[in-house]
Amino acid sequence: MNRLFSNPIALGITCALIAAFFFTLNDVGIKFLSGDYPLHEVVLIRAVVALSITLAIFMPLEGGYRNMRTKRLGMHMVRGVFVVMANLLFFLGLASIPLSEATAIFFISPVIITVFSVIFLGETVGKWRWFAVGAGLLGAIIMLRPNPASFQIASLLPMFAAVCYATLHILSRKMGGTESASTLSFYIQLTFVLVSGAMGLTFHEGTAANSDNVTVQFLLRAWVMPTPFDFTVMAGVGVASAVGGYFISQAYRTSEAALVAPFEYVGLLLAIIWGITIFGEWPDLIAWFGMALILSSGLLMLWRESVQKKRERTRDKGLHRLQ
Repeated sequence: MNRLFSNPIALGITCALIAAFFFTLNDVGIKFLSGDYPLHEVVLIRAVVALSITLAIFMPLEGGYRNMRTKRLGMHMVRGVFVVMANLLFFLGLASIPLSEATAIFFISPVIITVFSVIFLGETVGKWRWFAVGAGLLGAIIMLRPNPASFQIASLLPMFAAVCYATLHILSRKMGGTESASTLSFYIQLTFVLVSGAMGLTFHEGTAANSDNVTVQFLLRAWVMPTPFDFTVMAGVGVASAVGGYFISQAYRTSEAALVAPFEYVGLLLAIIWGITIFGEWPDLIAWFGMALILSSGLLMLWRESVQKKRERTRDKGLHRLQ
């Protein structure tokens, strides 16, 4: 265990896997609630629960409430805006398209993160990773179904969410040297509370939801008092959001963005499982093909990373013997 925590690569990968599991639970809960409650209500309750857990558990674990102090408040707010947009766009997509397909399209984000890591962080990406980027983009295009007869506008929402999510984690990487994971999580959840609270005050009567479009209704319908069971689901979504948010912040804070991103693909496999077992959503052949390409792109990045690390270790051993 001590070796895990002393190795930033192993720590980053482990945190990404834990986060992916809890984020898929969060998505299942949101999709389950999307037919009866407005998105701003679900997100507000989720954020209040997640913020409470962050303050009660994660922040004390990392040194206490002094972590709430920051000299990079502006960057936190920008990061918060991107994570709010990523969540809102993805959850709105869930109201109209199957969980597995929305997740597959969203998982173009590791590809975007790889591109952004080169542009904004100066990280090095070889030809095999660029090949994986191309495969991932092709898979996303297939999932979007650019045929007028089958294309859905809602399919673009997870794609836009992926761009916002990629930007979020590039910012996490840039801030990781000065901010703890609990600090990053705290300001994200605080932004959720402020934005969803403002939306609730503005749209709580539901007068703006005069549309047959399920996505518009999910965004703007009137506030509804939750049943005890549904409130429990909302609270559970808050727990999943808090745990997932903390561990994904830890992952991108401690490890290279291009290394961590492919390990989030376990969330795609889990989304397929939850979609089939809970919602009865079986992907069609086109969806399976697109998901396979996106998943393959992530696994190719992972394989190339392991090959590169082995070469570096061999080279370092050779240099050590020469000395």
